[in-house]
Amino acid sequence: MSRACDRAHRDPAGVHLLAVTKVFPAETVREAYALGLREFGENYVQEFEGKAPLLADLSDARYHLIGHLQSNKTKKAAELFHTIQTVDSAKLARRLDESARPLDVMLEVKLSQEDAKTGAAPEELTDLIAAVRACPNLRLTGLMTMPPWSEDPEASRPYFRRLRELAGEHGLAELSMGMSHDIETAIEEGATWVRVGTALFGKRKKL
Repeated sequence: MSRACDRAHRDPAGVHLLAVTKVFPAETVREAYALGLREFGENYVQEFEGKAPLLADLSDARYHLIGHLQSNKTKKAAELFHTIQTVDSAKLARRLDESARPLDVMLEVKLSQEDAKTGAAPEELTDLIAAVRACPNLRLTGLMTMPPWSEDPEASRPYFRRLRELAGEHGLAELSMGMSHDIETAIEEGATWVRVGTALFGKRKKL
């Protein structure tokens, strides 16, 4: 992260490390917390629901949902998480707002043609941003994306650059993009949140 910030002439304080602890037990979160990490990313509402009671004493830890959110799980997600990074529809935003709990949200943008990827299309952002900003309990902070997987970090660069351009067009400051394998490319292209799991905790077991 420091190397990438140096190359991009960026202040490292402007790039936040989100420790991705999906599939890892609560004890892993506690160990990371003891080492100074405070921001944690989880993919599955149901999985984190089981961990959350074991982490209740970590009062200043913050949890981000970075996996796809189904509308029937919005109430539980709003209870468990501080930030939802994967809002991709006005319906989802309104369901989260109905929880009456203050939440930071990011809009997930689909920039690839992969069927497996979720997110709003770039041309939908204007209306989606307006819908989220009409929700009094939601604070819109920025955009996130997930480029197609490639071992070559340079393959992600066009997607990261496009997300940065979209954020600029819509006046949004935060960009969640980049994972263990392409973290430096993401930072060079303006990431303010990088989602890192494997580089911190090793390979995950399949659910």
